[in-house]
Amino acid sequence: MRNIKHGAHGKAKSRWRGAVLMLACALGLAASTSLSLHAQTFAVLYNFGGAADGGDPYASLIRDSAGNLYSTGGYGGTFFAGVVYKVDPKGNETVLYNFTGGADGAYPESPVVLDRAGNLYGTTTQGGSANAGVVFKVDPGGNETVLHNFTGGADGIIPAGGLTLDRAGNLYGTTGQGGTYNDGVVYKIDKTGTETILHTFTGAADDGKYPTYTTVRIGPDGNLYGVTQEGGSADQGILYRLGKGGLTILHNFMGGTTDGCNVVGVPSVDKNGNIYGVTSSCGTGQYGTVWKVSKTGAETVLHNFAGGASDGQYPLSGVVLDANGNLYGSTETGGMADLGTAYRLTQQGGFTLLRSFSGPDGKYVYSSFILSNGALYGTALNGGTLGYGTVWKITK
Repeated sequence: MRNIKHGAHGKAKSRWRGAVLMLACALGLAASTSLSLHAQTFAVLYNFGGAADGGDPYASLIRDSAGNLYSTGGYGGTFFAGVVYKVDPKGNETVLYNFTGGADGAYPESPVVLDRAGNLYGTTTQGGSANAGVVFKVDPGGNETVLHNFTGGADGIIPAGGLTLDRAGNLYGTTGQGGTYNDGVVYKIDKTGTETILHTFTGAADDGKYPTYTTVRIGPDGNLYGVTQEGGSADQGILYRLGKGGLTILHNFMGGTTDGCNVVGVPSVDKNGNIYGVTSSCGTGQYGTVWKVSKTGAETVLHNFAGGASDGQYPLSGVVLDANGNLYGSTETGGMADLGTAYRLTQQGGFTLLRSFSGPDGKYVYSSFILSNGALYGTALNGGTLGYGTVWKITK
């Protein structure tokens, strides 16, 4: 799998399997504390142990109406091939499914989506009939069904970005490689498990390549919106819309100090059709950017990451919006201990550092957040009291 090119940080994964790797001292702060600078309250809800309970949670969370949190751990479980887990409002974790590493999939690195019947859907980066990853379903009883086995050919390989679910029950996602040109695909899985390739990336100047660690977002207009790490006119990545008329490039990223490069994470779309996201590198500080593209295609760089203690570096997960239009996101590293940050950004570019991760509270934040009832919920890949990551909450 092609790595994100900012050159991050194998230090997070010294114990990790030798296959697909995301890119990836403590200050001794308590694992549950108050952020006095900004009057935020931080709490670790769960510390992963890396064994039966899973570990290394790359992925973002989802939350149901009862307050339960769901996601995947890329490591651990009964067979050390990853898990699907639930954390209840009291911080109790339940493993809903243990991947065996074989036909059922292995090493999930993406979040799950939840349907009205309580079924969870997601992807694994390996396993399946061709060891190229699967799309899976886990029902409320903990039974897993493989909906699609990726072959590594025209249908893609290593679907690390996860899924989007529409109202009709169709699933949409991307693979970072595979397809006719080995530059990745956008796919759809219908309710019967039938896969349709919606777009095969060519890597040309009028297309993208490597939709890496990302999936598509369904916009208010029903079209799919996404990003690719590379491709486009400057080969620095694109923002695209995909609909019945095919793929339209909405913005070509130029790299350097202009607007960023290596476009990853899941874009967000507001009710007015503005699109928001991140680049993991380049910008004026060379540590990535947060950007906005209007529905007319005008781009605004809302923030250039400077690195270090002030704001973080290498944002990998995109941003989420609250009802007031504020953006929330994370960085892989940077902050006071260089272990990652959580931040808030206004539409005018006002930046607030919500959390500098220190180690006992988690380190290396790859995931996006969920906003619910005035609180942010997220995960950290490593760190915590046992070293295999955390589920955490910031109350605003």
